[in-house]
Amino acid sequence: MTRIVAVSGVLPPHRYRQQELAEALARLVLPPGADPAVLHRLHAGAGVTTRHLALPLEAYADLGGFGRANDAFIAAALDLGEQAVRAALDGSGLTADGIDLVVSTSVTGIAAPSLEARLAGPLGLRQDVRRLPVFGLGCAGGAAGLARLDDHLTGHPGHAALLLSTELCSLTLQRSDASPANLVASALFGDGAGALLAVGAGHPLHDTAPGPTVVASRSRLYPGTGHLLGWDIGDRGFRIVLGSDLPELARLHVAEETAAFLAEHDLKPGDVDAWICHPGGPKVLDALSEALGLPDAAFAASRRSLAAAGNLSSASVLHILRDVQAARRPAPGSTGLMLALGPGFASELVLLRW
Repeated sequence: MTRIVAVSGVLPPHRYRQQELAEALARLVLPPGADPAVLHRLHAGAGVTTRHLALPLEAYADLGGFGRANDAFIAAALDLGEQAVRAALDGSGLTADGIDLVVSTSVTGIAAPSLEARLAGPLGLRQDVRRLPVFGLGCAGGAAGLARLDDHLTGHPGHAALLLSTELCSLTLQRSDASPANLVASALFGDGAGALLAVGAGHPLHDTAPGPTVVASRSRLYPGTGHLLGWDIGDRGFRIVLGSDLPELARLHVAEETAAFLAEHDLKPGDVDAWICHPGGPKVLDALSEALGLPDAAFAASRRSLAAAGNLSSASVLHILRDVQAARRPAPGSTGLMLALGPGFASELVLLRW
């Protein structure tokens, strides 16, 4: 089984209170004379207390079109990505030149050469390292990335692999766009990066690392829902598509899929000791916990992450896994479930065991 050796999460240095962001973003996204009451109400109900931004708040008014925003994405993503990988390497027992595969995921900017290619030299990755940059999985990219690492390491048990997730959601915000989806996004999403190191069953670190093993994973597309989540990409960059039906879809379909996946491993939702659930928003978390029959405490780590940093898209599950291990490492034999949702509409599930 694949063993997770280390996981890290990093945030940009520009930290703001939610109320401070609401006041600034009202000036940025609302037309002159518009009533900011709806925006302030969305910010107050998002379950977010603070967020970290890639740039100082005052810089967003001057970003201009998509080109400048994407240039800012590349610069900030390289800095955060390098920090995240170095933090994961520190104390892991691995060195950069011992990594055989890198999967990098992001849905908030475009880079070619991709981020991991640009970081290969500064980090000291081997010239023959295998690379798989992934775009389009959205918030599900962290869980899907771990599952793809596991697929590779199952076939290459002596290898070590790196997952890098870098999401700068603030750089996709559309100025002068008072659509409900853009207002919700302005209240919910933050910036951050995460990195995860894993080894196969034949690697020397497999039996000594304290992290969990990957038991199984499942990917699921829900037909007829592709219009509910994703991007409309135009001259001004990424305009978010965010359907109001997502919490109900989570309640009706994702909860059922999760219960069925667990049942295949003789588990029920109540048997899961650690939920690493992507914090898609308070309504999504409420819908999932209610449909799965879970107590409020089950998603406490997700709600804390949402409050402290907002929805970090694919990086959120890595931050939550790091926090779960740091706060109280689950006892040997404990079960964890990583769960994330993304465009497609799709879910990604990864079953873990400590």
